[in-house]
Amino acid sequence: MSEGYKIVFEGGSGEIEEKKSRFIATVLPVESEEDATAFIAAMKKKYWDARHNCFAYVIGKNNELQRCSDDGEPSGTAGRPMLDVLLHEEIHNAAIVVTRYFGGTLLGTGGLVRAYQQATKEGLKNSLIIEKRKGCRLEIGTDYNGIGKIQYIFGQEEISVLDTAYTEKVVVTAMIPQEKRERIEKAVMEGTNGRAQISWGCEVEYAFVENKLKIF
Repeated sequence: MSEGYKIVFEGGSGEIEEKKSRFIATVLPVESEEDATAFIAAMKKKYWDARHNCFAYVIGKNNELQRCSDDGEPSGTAGRPMLDVLLHEEIHNAAIVVTRYFGGTLLGTGGLVRAYQQATKEGLKNSLIIEKRKGCRLEIGTDYNGIGKIQYIFGQEEISVLDTAYTEKVVVTAMIPQEKRERIEKAVMEGTNGRAQISWGCEVEYAFVENKLKIF
């Protein structure tokens, strides 16, 4: 996997109204089908008096597991449109339930598709979506002549610097995406004429959550 993939880190909820029908979307991160089915059952229990509790979920880095349900709505008007939003947004390991309280007016096939997709987007908008990537922690020791070059390289490559310590030398700690590892090491060594001391950590999955590094 050379690029990151998006997941729901914290679920959220959103609501829309269409011709007096209420559509309540609830989103939750899930790691397994058991997680998803338990969440769906909980939502059906919470909204037991609703006409429909439609759902969709995707699990796996390559969306290996995909499920959806119209829960009594006309076939293809709810679950599949909800699933399409998750796939289009490239969000993984997420489940969503859209609860509908019928308002007395039929929306028609097109109206239902639009309403369920809009509700799904509203729920996702109110969730915390992050991008997980593979990478390695890199620690570079350099003299004061080399720090400017390293900062320039990191700026060009959009590398996140975690810490910079200034003593008799400068020690820079950064998180490097796995696909950039060889390129960064080569650029740093060339930029410092081979004088930098480089130390790599082990490969991890990481993400920045509200500008803070989280390692999984």
